[in-house]
Amino acid sequence: MNPRPPGHRRPQRNGRSWLASDADPRYRLAAGVAMIAVVVTVGTVGYMVLGLGFVDALYQAVETVSTVGFGDIERTDASAKVFTIVLILGGVAIVLYTLTLVLETVLEGRLTDQLWRARMRKDIDALTDHVIVAGCGRLGRVVAEYVAADGRDVVAIDVDLERLEETELLFVDGDATSEAVLERAGIDRASTLVTALATDADNVYLTLAGRARRPDLFIIARARMDEAEQRLVQAGADRIINPQAIGGRRAGAMALQPHVAEFVDVVMHDNSLEFRLEELAVPVTSVVAGQSIRDAHLPTAPAPWCWPCGGRTARSSRTRRPRRRSRPDTSSS
Repeated sequence: MNPRPPGHRRPQRNGRSWLASDADPRYRLAAGVAMIAVVVTVGTVGYMVLGLGFVDALYQAVETVSTVGFGDIERTDASAKVFTIVLILGGVAIVLYTLTLVLETVLEGRLTDQLWRARMRKDIDALTDHVIVAGCGRLGRVVAEYVAADGRDVVAIDVDLERLEETELLFVDGDATSEAVLERAGIDRASTLVTALATDADNVYLTLAGRARRPDLFIIARARMDEAEQRLVQAGADRIINPQAIGGRRAGAMALQPHVAEFVDVVMHDNSLEFRLEELAVPVTSVVAGQSIRDAHLPTAPAPWCWPCGGRTARSSRTRRPRRRSRPDTSSS
């Protein structure tokens, strides 16, 4: 989870002016400082043209722009006075504008927002074996929150910044089909990529890009149309998810066998139970590797055990503890 500070705003959109009211405050501050530097440079050059040396000209320009007013170094003529008036009007306006930007950035929380975003980028860069969910719509958001609730690290990608800010996940705002956005999400260190974009064409392209970059990456792709499933398999997807088909089969199972369907759904997805189904990885060195459960002849035990390792499984921290049987009271007999 990645809590955000209050008062954060959107960063600058591409194509907007640096001085726009909703532009990135870093760019606006940089623009203000650059304009001050330009004014001081112009003032220094102007005073040198009027006959002052470099140090005296620089001192006079800074003194004029900052409105300190220690007095002129030398007596000036009318042309120098006119130049000073113009420099004061332009320089003071730019200095006041820059100071206003500083106060606005601090008071409105923009500086806090930038620090939070920098910290989030640092957190993403430190992730390994995390899950990337491309597309934070109805399906993608459910996937991301489900995986995060299980304790796995998740990075969400979406072009809609407001949609991402509604979650408590680490995120990268941008086009998931872009190589730069995938790099920012840490695709080179991720273990799983879930493509849940709006169109099948985008999902196919993203699957191709992910498979080309990481041949060992586990890719789960979303298909809207049945004919897109074969294309996703050819693109390199390991698993295909068709929400419409899954929802239809589930509704049909509810209609034909409601109790069985409800039991399976509760066991698999209800977090309120004290037990649930889990997946265990069997090492290749185990004597039961490559065998079915029937052929392995696993011994029964009152609690789940990892045989032949001899230790309890890490199946779930909510595994029900067996109750002790109370002994019968024999005092009255």
